[in-house]
Amino acid sequence: MRKTIGILGGMGPLATADLFRKIVLLTDAGSDNEHIRIYVDNNIRIPDRTAAILSGGRDPVPEMAAALRNLEACGADCIVMPCNTAHYFLPELRTMTQTPILSMLDITAEVCAKTRPGKRAGVLATRGTLATGLYNQALSAQGVDCLLPDKPGRDLLMAAIYDGVKKGVPLTPMRDGLVSLVEDMTNQGADYFLLACTELPIVREVLDLPGDFVDPTTELAKAAIRFCGYPLRESGAGKEQ
Repeated sequence: MRKTIGILGGMGPLATADLFRKIVLLTDAGSDNEHIRIYVDNNIRIPDRTAAILSGGRDPVPEMAAALRNLEACGADCIVMPCNTAHYFLPELRTMTQTPILSMLDITAEVCAKTRPGKRAGVLATRGTLATGLYNQALSAQGVDCLLPDKPGRDLLMAAIYDGVKKGVPLTPMRDGLVSLVEDMTNQGADYFLLACTELPIVREVLDLPGDFVDPTTELAKAAIRFCGYPLRESGAGKEQ
């Protein structure tokens, strides 16, 4: 019997929709009935993860746990979280359930090691993800070297994520700065870039940013599809059919 997916979402809503869309587009299905059953809890009550980690903001775990229980009650066979920073709390969440919670970070690190061996990853992410070293640890475990943005680069990324996507503000004025950030990090030795915040694949698509990127949302979608026993559609991945 094929399995089902539970999306622990709301971090943020558009990133949640992006993961759902990518799961649908990447599943090799010929009809509605050949797709995966997906349960979504778009829990917008989950407090901001970066604020909780860096500045004593409200603990997001209680609301994340509430969403987890909802997805369990629906019958989800695996849980996925379309928020990289939220993975800081993954060890605690895993103690609360026997349902597998797939790690976006570990999945992405394995993809980097396999597809870009010997290459250095530039990590584009929130201040929370960068400050905790979440990707440093995951990448290091796979033997992947990485480069982090400097403070002005981190400020620019936070603006694109929080003042752009999360607020629904036009991103176009930020394009030149983001292109310069990618160019500067390339000059410092980054061979490719991780879109290590789930809002950043949206930024990249809207602004058509140039560069070699790895999208953790896409890699998580692929891993969830495989977990559930469904075939992948490799061609046209992430594009409307």
